[in-house]
Amino acid sequence: MKEPRTIIRKLRCAVYTRKSTEEGLEQEFNSLDAQREACEAYVASQKAEGWLLTADRYDDGGYSGGTLERPALKRLIADIDARKIDVIVVYKIDRLSRSLMDFAKLVEVFDRNSVTFVSVTQSFNTTTSMGRLTLNVLLSFAQFEREVIGERIRDKFAASRRKGMWMGGWAPLGYDIKGRKLVVNEHEEKLVQSIFKRFARGIQPQILIEELAKEGARNKNGNPIDKGYLYRLLHNRVYLGEAVHKGTAYPGEHAPIIERNVWDQAQSLISPSPRERTTRTLGRTPALLKGLVFGLGGAAMTPAHTRKGGKLYRYYVSTDLLRSGARASPIKRIAAAQLETIVVEQIKVLLQSPEIIVATWRAARKTLTGLTERDVAQELGRFDGLWSELFPAEQARIVQLLVQRIDISEAGADIALKVEGLSTVLQDLRSTTHRQHAA
Repeated sequence: MKEPRTIIRKLRCAVYTRKSTEEGLEQEFNSLDAQREACEAYVASQKAEGWLLTADRYDDGGYSGGTLERPALKRLIADIDARKIDVIVVYKIDRLSRSLMDFAKLVEVFDRNSVTFVSVTQSFNTTTSMGRLTLNVLLSFAQFEREVIGERIRDKFAASRRKGMWMGGWAPLGYDIKGRKLVVNEHEEKLVQSIFKRFARGIQPQILIEELAKEGARNKNGNPIDKGYLYRLLHNRVYLGEAVHKGTAYPGEHAPIIERNVWDQAQSLISPSPRERTTRTLGRTPALLKGLVFGLGGAAMTPAHTRKGGKLYRYYVSTDLLRSGARASPIKRIAAAQLETIVVEQIKVLLQSPEIIVATWRAARKTLTGLTERDVAQELGRFDGLWSELFPAEQARIVQLLVQRIDISEAGADIALKVEGLSTVLQDLRSTTHRQHAA
C-alpha cells in the first residue's frame, strides 16, 4: 500500500531590497542586485517546500530604514493586504526596518494576512514565539547600530565645523561653492559690503530695503531683498570668515568679506546693550503717530529715519513699499515732522468744534458729576497752550489717546478721534488745572 502523498502548497515569495543612499546605484550590478541575488537563491533552495518567486520587484534605493515612507515598501504592504504574497524574503532584517516600533507595525500587517517573514542571513520564523524573541533582539541591535551611526555623523560634523570646514547647504550671498568649499563671488561681495556699510552708518532697514530695490539688488535666488533676508544677512558670521556650530564660532577655511570694525558697528545697531538701549530711548524723539498712519488701500505706514551729512531725517514709510518695492502705491513716504505738525494742528481745531465738545461732555459726565458743556469747552481750550509745554513722550501718549487712525490720501490727512480718549484727556487737563490752582 502506497503511503499518502503530502500535498505541498505553493507559497508566493516577494523579495524586498533596500539601500540607504543612492551612491553606487548607477552601477550595472549594485547593492540592491546583490541582495536580490542572495534572496532569489534562497527561494530557489526552498522549491521543494513550494516556494515560488513573484514577478514584481520591491526595491527601495536611497531610502532610510528609519521610516516606513518608502514607495516599494508601500507597494509591498498593499500587495500583502491584497493577499498576493505569502512569504517576505530579505537579505537582513534591517533592510525592512531599523526601527523596533516600525517593525512591530509591519509584523502586525504580516500576522493579519498570515504572511511569514524570512531573513536569508538570520534564520528564524515569525510565526513562532522563539522567532519573535529572536527578531526583537536583532531589531534592538539594529536600532542601536543606527543610533550609534547617527552619533558618529553628528560628531564628525561638529569636528569638521571646529576645523572651519564648510559642511554643505546653500551658499550665502557673496559666496559660491567650489570643490565643497566657499569661494568669494566678487560681484556679490561688493553688494554685501555695501549693505553692511550703509547699515553701519545708521540707515534704517526700511530705507535700506527701499534703496536696494531701486538699485535692482537681488538675493541669491534672484528675488528682491526683504526685511527678513536683510536681518539674516546681517547676523551671518560667515562674512567674518567664521564657521558656526551650535552658537560657537570657529575660524573658517573661507576668506572673510566684512571687516571686523564694520561688523561690530552693524551689530551694535542691531542688538545694543541694555544701557545703550535706555540712553537711546530717553534721548530719541518718539514717533508721534506710530501705529496710527495708513496710506492708500489701508496699508500701514511705519516710522523710519536716516542720516545725511550728520542731520536726522524722519519719515513714515508705506509697508507696501517695503514688501513690493517700486510697485507700491503713489504715496511711498511722508516727512514725519510735516505730517505730525498737520495732525496736531487739526487736533487743536477739532477740540474746539461743537461736535467734539458735546461728544466729550457726554462721555465724561458718566464719571465727572456736575460737569457742563461750558466746563468741557474751557478745559479743551487750554489744550493749545499746554501742548508746547509737554515732553515728547507725553505728547505721544496724548496723541495715542485721542487719535484712532489717520488715513493719508492725495487730498490730505483724514483724522478719526476716539471719544473715550477725549474723556481721559479732559480729566488730565482738569487735574493740571487743579494742581496749578493749588500751587
